[in-house]
Amino acid sequence: MDGNGRWAELRGLPRLDGHAQGSVAVRNIVTGAREIGIEALTLYAFSVQNWSRPPDEVAGLMRILFDYLEQERPTLLDNGIKLQAIGEIDRLPSFVVERLRALEAETAHHTKMTLTLALSYGGREELIEAARSIARDVARGALEVDAIDEATVARYTFTHALPELDLIIRTSGELRLSNFLLWQAAYAEIVVTDVLWPDFGKRDLEAAIEAFGRRQRRFGKTGRQIVDES
Repeated sequence: MDGNGRWAELRGLPRLDGHAQGSVAVRNIVTGAREIGIEALTLYAFSVQNWSRPPDEVAGLMRILFDYLEQERPTLLDNGIKLQAIGEIDRLPSFVVERLRALEAETAHHTKMTLTLALSYGGREELIEAARSIARDVARGALEVDAIDEATVARYTFTHALPELDLIIRTSGELRLSNFLLWQAAYAEIVVTDVLWPDFGKRDLEAAIEAFGRRQRRFGKTGRQIVDES
């Protein structure tokens, strides 16, 4: 969800105003995704690297996150949306963690859509943690080294309970993954839009999904093989 700061700067506003407007876009996209029938939506809300931003901006972001969790509770409950978070959650302020965990518990039984917030998250950091967990299980005899394969590693990722990642939408025209879901992105389709996140709406989401639908997903095969198998 990139472009909040630039959106504010273009309007002569403080960066936090852009982040606040970005939370409105989150509401619109979450409800829009639910209406479209998307099974799982993951939002990159705050990266591990974002901790290096100015302290006042980080503090403001944490307050915006808390307010979002407070204000969007009815939306999640009314739409049957399950909320979960991935990342180094223990680094977040306690008042945010308490509100987050409470809402996770309250929505745990919902099945209409899973909304995952990537908070204090990093793809490299996720892979490091997965490697450590695998090493610990090997050391205690719960896992054989020769049994480690792609499916094994996937079970140790933060997103192990989610479906395969199909589509990554990158707002604000940036052409990089920014340490987001590196393992999961191996065969995901990527759609880049110049729209800044606060301006990103349901029509933009639908356009990205339409672009995804026109892609031929080959997974290493040739185009002819895919046609013959269809």
